[in-house]
Amino acid sequence: MSLPIRNVAIIAHVDHGKTTLVDALLKQSGTFREGEEVPDCVMDSNALERERGITILSKNTAVHYKETLINIVDTPGHADFGGEVERVLGMVDGCLLIVDANEGPMPQTRFVLKKALEKGLRPIVFVNKIDRPQANPHGAVDKVLDLFLELGADDDQCDFPYLFGSGLSGYAKNTIEGEGTDLLPLFNAILEHVPPPVGDPEKSLQLQVTTLDYSEYLGRIVIGKIHNGTIRMGQQAALITESGAIVKGKVTKLLGFDGLKRVEIESASAGNIVAMAGFADANIGETITDPNDPQALPLIKVDEPTLQMTFSVNDSPFAGQEGTFVTSRQVRDRLMRELETNVALRVEEGDTPDKFLVSGRGELHLGILIETMRREGYEFQVSQPKVIYREINGQPCEPYETLVLDVPESGVGSCIERLGQRRGEMQDMLVGGNGRTQLEFTIPARGLVGFRGDFMRMTRGDGIMNHSFLDYRPLGGDIEARRNGVLTSFEEGVATYYAMQNAEDRGVFFITPGTKVYKGMIVGEHNRSQDLELNVCKTKQLTNHRASGGEELVQLQAPVDMSLERALEYIGPDELVEVTPESIRLRKIAKKLAKR
Repeated sequence: MSLPIRNVAIIAHVDHGKTTLVDALLKQSGTFREGEEVPDCVMDSNALERERGITILSKNTAVHYKETLINIVDTPGHADFGGEVERVLGMVDGCLLIVDANEGPMPQTRFVLKKALEKGLRPIVFVNKIDRPQANPHGAVDKVLDLFLELGADDDQCDFPYLFGSGLSGYAKNTIEGEGTDLLPLFNAILEHVPPPVGDPEKSLQLQVTTLDYSEYLGRIVIGKIHNGTIRMGQQAALITESGAIVKGKVTKLLGFDGLKRVEIESASAGNIVAMAGFADANIGETITDPNDPQALPLIKVDEPTLQMTFSVNDSPFAGQEGTFVTSRQVRDRLMRELETNVALRVEEGDTPDKFLVSGRGELHLGILIETMRREGYEFQVSQPKVIYREINGQPCEPYETLVLDVPESGVGSCIERLGQRRGEMQDMLVGGNGRTQLEFTIPARGLVGFRGDFMRMTRGDGIMNHSFLDYRPLGGDIEARRNGVLTSFEEGVATYYAMQNAEDRGVFFITPGTKVYKGMIVGEHNRSQDLELNVCKTKQLTNHRASGGEELVQLQAPVDMSLERALEYIGPDELVEVTPESIRLRKIAKKLAKR
């Protein structure tokens, strides 16, 4: 591991091509043997990442180029996973900022770039997707420079190197003219513009834990950058915890990165990114050091959560029928385990032993946690997301977001009107030549709760919506609450075609005939503003002259598909989402039912 080293993070707005570019870098560096079958977005190993096409967890890889070891960290682009971005930027000495040649800088571009500039990094800008229609590469570079200036970048940072290319096609070039053949210009730019890591191999050991992993054979594995000193397999070391306590231990396994593999190594010195086992209680941000000369590094600071939900034990009539882990102890243990690796998450005890207040960076951040838990066999219920207020200088304040919409012209008016009702203030409006308009708003975070469903209806599914945290501002006025009332089931049973057909004029359904329901379960949305109880289990009275299926030629309207994200956005303050490995159900809170 005595090769020259470069440590670089790849940062960008979601869907601007980070993971695809890493694929190309891995392939062109000779990481994969000839003829080896490699899936697209090979770094997105998590099943949820592959389904959604986004990066959720930061990943490490390493490639060799011109006798130099280049450690690459692929980071998430969504602001909800900003905790991942913030902690890994401390591992690197430079970053590669990817910008879409058509869209230019977007809300998360601002977010990740701001974090990189605060760390003192000088980004290399890669203008991606230049081969797409309507691409404007030079316009994208101009917008990036404007963003640098807006974020207070210094003169050296504003004099950033930039390249043009396509991660999908696997080429980069220093000018827009000419044909691109490979990514060698990008490799050379990394060697030239990313400084080698600073650190003294002769000083006392200092390794900061930035990522945690787990192996059935090795137990907890910590991943981090060696800031100073040298670490060796089998040596004695010490962990300085967040509280300042010193816990002695032994390095039982030391691993380096080579492509997508972890390889055993005997030693590594300052500047290297390594994985190691032997410290079962290590947490993110803590320091592994020399037991004879313990020196702690500054703890990693991440932005505080802005959204909170209540997780509680499922107490519906169907409780325990579909999940493996259903008790409060099991749910609590799983949430506490999540805290070990999810630095932007907070968990507090609720007002009863079976409730837990879980705070995160946004609906997607919490939604991913809920989806992960249900796939692991957990059954529980969650409340409506609520924003977290703060008191600043004696004044109540709430989080605000920057919202950018890309909508067809036909949806512009309705979007502006709806956001006005949610206390959004338009900051910019850019009419494109392709029949689409880009709108930028500043809006309270609570104004975005439940907006995505409205937005998809107003744009007929053709709109693109992105937002990121801006700052805390004084509390605004009231925001118009949800919509129409809901249709709830009158009794427990199985929904029938006959009952649902007779009630079709009352609203739209979320269920299909044959769905098991219970009293208080939300089965649809009412046409009017008040809630309505329905008997969706009613059956047709049969006689000698009427057959059971004789009138079922008329089809029911297609039900609204309530995905987890849509359900979380939809529910009101007196409603819950029941989450099991097999089902997503909406229901009224039981005590509300008792009052009616």
